[in-house]
Amino acid sequence: MFKWAQQKLADVAGTQEPIYGPSAIKSVAEEAKEVPHTELTRDDLRWQAMDSTCVETQSFYFMADSGRLGFAQIIYSNVAGIRTTCQFSSKVFCLDGSKPHLWSTTQLDEHEFSDDKNSFYARDLAIELSEDGTTYTIKSLNDDKCIVNMTVKRTAPGFQVGKTGKSLFGTDPKNPWGSMRHAFWPRCSAEGTFTTEEGPIDFKGRALFVMALQGMKPHHAAAKWTFCDFQGPTYSAIMMQFTTPPSYGSTTVNVGGIVKDGEIIAAGASNTATHVEAKSDTENDWPAPSVVKFVWNGTTKDGKPVEAVLEGGLEERLDRIDVMAEVPGFVKSLVAAAAGTKPYIYQYSPQKTKLPLKLKIGDQEVTEEGELFSEATFISE
Repeated sequence: MFKWAQQKLADVAGTQEPIYGPSAIKSVAEEAKEVPHTELTRDDLRWQAMDSTCVETQSFYFMADSGRLGFAQIIYSNVAGIRTTCQFSSKVFCLDGSKPHLWSTTQLDEHEFSDDKNSFYARDLAIELSEDGTTYTIKSLNDDKCIVNMTVKRTAPGFQVGKTGKSLFGTDPKNPWGSMRHAFWPRCSAEGTFTTEEGPIDFKGRALFVMALQGMKPHHAAAKWTFCDFQGPTYSAIMMQFTTPPSYGSTTVNVGGIVKDGEIIAAGASNTATHVEAKSDTENDWPAPSVVKFVWNGTTKDGKPVEAVLEGGLEERLDRIDVMAEVPGFVKSLVAAAAGTKPYIYQYSPQKTKLPLKLKIGDQEVTEEGELFSEATFISE
């Protein structure tokens, strides 16, 4: 009971949590031992809109046939059941460094959900899931500098790792005080535009959709993150890895999968993301990666072993985001009271040398070049 009370204090005040140890997290990898992954249904894509502390997101990563790279995200955040805030952000990357990236983020008014919790609305914004559960439409008029009008259609099954996609936090597994869940549409087709002050940008191409729920304060759940989105002509490979703070034993959880149109080749929790080489950032001392290695391990539905490797240099970073400078005040209030919290996101997309995905399915070996977008996030030591 005392640990639960300590956790609740940390939850409301934002203070650092005590050391519970690795036994206080039940990784989704435990579920994945029995059921590596589950295909998503429409019900799996409902907003939870918790009335306790949480950050819930829907994120869309766009790789246009023209070579452009874009991003759109909706954030629903609740601080201790006291204040709920929603934010829409969009970004168009300048890949050659010739001008600043276009970044737009707007706090939303009058947010609401559809009756089935599958669609989200706010003033000048609608993100709707189709009745057949295969297509999202994103329409945002929130910022004249970046008007978003996109359609994202799933071309491979969506998945979550294990039965529920959830890792649970707490000293009593039957009554967890926190959770982390990810659900993916790893391979989608995209059509539409981001309209900027310079005119419309055609984003016809590929997309990745990720729905995430952190059912606790973000810096309590994870100290660092690594993310991989590879989109090739035939295959897509995605991965999300986080490491908890020492309060949960610095435990690493990894979820990811390899798909092609119409088929999940393998998905589960037996993957690794490694920063092979890193350079200390002179501004904040974070070890920003310069060389990475992503490894996927699993089996096909008919039992063939699957291994995939994507490795190499990340080249110059696309962007470094000082989260405390960029995010709205409500998110700052989630982390400001925690000593030693200095969140930064490093974003990469190698352009000079495209990194290949080396895939082995049973005895079949395939190497495919594609587009990589990767992030490394550092929150606390």
